[in-house]
Amino acid sequence: MATDFQRRKISGVFGAMDADDDGYLTESDFRALTTRWLDLRGTDGSTPEGEQLAAIMMGWWATLRDASDRDRDGKVTLDEVLGVVDELPKMSGAVTGTAAAMFEAVDENGDGAISADEYHRLIAAWSGVDTPTEEVFARLDLDGDGRLSHAEFTGHWYEFWAGDDPAAPGSWVFGRV
Repeated sequence: MATDFQRRKISGVFGAMDADDDGYLTESDFRALTTRWLDLRGTDGSTPEGEQLAAIMMGWWATLRDASDRDRDGKVTLDEVLGVVDELPKMSGAVTGTAAAMFEAVDENGDGAISADEYHRLIAAWSGVDTPTEEVFARLDLDGDGRLSHAEFTGHWYEFWAGDDPAAPGSWVFGRV
């Protein structure tokens, strides 16, 4: 059973992804999230970058739906997501696989690292609002080089989704909890 801390951090991300605020995650929510992210990048789904981002996001939706949608109604509730969160510590490969896909989506210029600006756009896309990210990025940048490596991001992604430690840097991967 998810702890109060896990429920709080997952609820925040769930609410941000629920674009129509109906209490469910659906394919249309992920399409809205993709559009929001593309708008922040100043492009659309017809560009190679846009097609890649859309493929990653819709792939993430399919993975989430397949793992969480227990009643197969095409909608995912917060409780269904939290049910999967309980299983994630035993599914590290699935978590790191989604981390790799998200890293690719966030690393806009393909240089193998996530800059502070790229991270800022990730948070703005997920939250739907322009949010200061300097403090959080500094917490995530473990080696202080001004970039998140693939390994740093993957570790943080795992800490967020499968972890239960409020002090872990990854607990902040989607911003302040």
